[in-house]
Amino acid sequence: MAECGRKALSLLEAARSRYESLQISDDVFGESGDDSSDNPFYSTSGDSDSDNYIAEAGEEDQQQHHQHHQHHHHQHQKRGDKESGHSGSSGTGPPGSLSRSQAEEEGWTEALQDVTVPPYKETYGPAQKMSATATALDFFQLFVPDNCIQNMVTQTNMYAKKFQERFGSDEGWRPVTAQEIKAFLGFVTSTSVHHCESVLSIWSSGFFSNRSIALKMSQARFEKILKYFHIVAFRPSQGSNQGLYKIQPFLDSLQQSFGCTFRPSQTQVLHEPLIDEDPVFITTCTERELRKRKKRKFSLWVRQCTSTGFICQISVHLKEGQGTDALATLKNKPQLHSLVAKQLCQNISGKNTIIFTGPSITSLGLFTEFSKQDIYCCGLLSTRKSDCTGLPQSMLVCGATPAQRGQSRVMMKGSMSLISWYNKGHFRFLTNAYSPTKQGMIIKRKSGEIPCPLAVEAFAAHLSYICKYDDKYSKYFIFHKPNKTWQQVFWLSISIAINNAYILYKMSDAYTVKRYSRAQFGERLVRELLDLDDCSPTQ
Repeated sequence: MAECGRKALSLLEAARSRYESLQISDDVFGESGDDSSDNPFYSTSGDSDSDNYIAEAGEEDQQQHHQHHQHHHHQHQKRGDKESGHSGSSGTGPPGSLSRSQAEEEGWTEALQDVTVPPYKETYGPAQKMSATATALDFFQLFVPDNCIQNMVTQTNMYAKKFQERFGSDEGWRPVTAQEIKAFLGFVTSTSVHHCESVLSIWSSGFFSNRSIALKMSQARFEKILKYFHIVAFRPSQGSNQGLYKIQPFLDSLQQSFGCTFRPSQTQVLHEPLIDEDPVFITTCTERELRKRKKRKFSLWVRQCTSTGFICQISVHLKEGQGTDALATLKNKPQLHSLVAKQLCQNISGKNTIIFTGPSITSLGLFTEFSKQDIYCCGLLSTRKSDCTGLPQSMLVCGATPAQRGQSRVMMKGSMSLISWYNKGHFRFLTNAYSPTKQGMIIKRKSGEIPCPLAVEAFAAHLSYICKYDDKYSKYFIFHKPNKTWQQVFWLSISIAINNAYILYKMSDAYTVKRYSRAQFGERLVRELLDLDDCSPTQ
C-alpha cells in the first residue's frame, strides 16, 4: 500500500516538475478562486473550459461511431469545435489531405526522431521597474497616458463643436477637460468593479446606485460627455475606407505600449478571449436569449503570454462592411485566421517563441512558414475547422479497431509531428515544438493519470491557464454597452488594459507594499481616475 502511495507521489512530482518547466506561474493572475484546485493541469469545476476545448474537438470520433448528437452548451461555446463527422470510417479524409502513397512521397513517416527547440532569445518580465509607491492609476497610465487622455479631450471638443454647427447649439454643453475625461473613464470602468447593469445606474436610487462616486459629476454632465465622446472626430483623408478609423489611433498606441512595458515568456497562445458577456450570464441565460442578443460586428484575436496572462498584441477585424479591415475581403476562414496569426506574430520572429493555436488557426502551411522565422508551434487539429492540406489521411480518419485510452500514434515530416491521441475520442495535434519521443501525463482528479505525448500535456496545461485568465479577466469586464462598434472596441480594449495593468502591478514592488486583490485594484483605479480625495460635486 505504501509502495503504491510512493509511486503515485513520484508520478505527481514528475508531472509538476514538467509543468514548471513549461514556464507557467500560478500566481500572477491574482487570488485563487473557485476555478483553482490542486490539480496542476485542469480546473476541476463543472464549467472548466479546458476540458471542453479538448473534449469537444474529440466529438468527431464519437459522432462517427454513434449516430446521434447531443447539444452541449458551455459558457465559452465559441471555443468548442463540435465536429460533424467529415472524416468517417470510409477512409476519405478532409479536403487537401494526402493518401498513404502521397504521404510517403511527401516525406511523412512513422520513424520518429527527437526534436529540440533552441533557447529563448528574449528576457522575460516587466520592461521597466515601477516604484514601490506606484498607484493603480500609474500602472493604468502605462497604457493610457496623459497625452492619450488629452487627445480624447481635443477630439471630443472638436466633435461637439462640429455636431452643434450642423444640428444646432447645445446650451448645456461646455468644453470637456482632461480631469473630466479621466472621471468619465472612471465611471464607465466602475461598471466592471461593481457589475452595474448600466453606467447610468450610478446616479439612480436603485440596487446598482453608487453615491460614493456619483457626487463627483452630475448625471447630466456625464450624459453630455457620453454624447460627444470621440477618439477621432473626423474621417481621415487617407484610408477613408477603414471602418475602424475612429478607434485605430488608440489601438495603435495601446499596441505600442503593450510591447514597451512587458516581455512575454517563450510560450504564448493565439486565441479569441471571452468578450461577449460576464460568464455568469452566459451560463444562466437560455439559448433563445442568446439568439436574441445582437451579434457583435467585430472579431478580436490576441497573442497572450501563457505564464502571466498578459495580452501582448491584439488584432481587430470588422465582420461586415467595405473596408479593407472587414472580414468580407477574405475568401474563407482558414485564410482569415492565417492572416490574423501572421499579424499577431509579426514582432516575435527570430526569438524561438512557442505558440499554441486552436483548430481554426492550426495548419501545416502556416506552421511551416512560422518555422522559417524561428517561431515554433503546437496546435489542436479539427477535420472540420482546420486546413488539413498536406496532412496524411490515415492520421485524420478513425480506424475500425477501437483505441485504448491514452493510446497515441505519431507521424513525422522533418521536425513536424502529427499526433493522434485517444481519450474518450480522438484528438489530433500538429507540432514542431515538442519531441514526439517524450511522454507526458494528464492528471485528472476522477480519472487518474492518462499517458500522452509531451505536446498534448503542454497544450492542456497552457490552455487550462488561459481559461483561468478568462475567469479572472471577467472581473474587469466593462458592462457599458454602446451601439457604436468603435465604442464597443474601445471599452473592450480598456478592459484589457486594466487587466494588463494589474498583472504588471502583481509583478512589481508596489504589490509587496499594498497587496491589492484584483477587485481592490479595480476599486482603487476608479477612485484615482475620479480623484476622490476631493469629492466636491461638480455640475
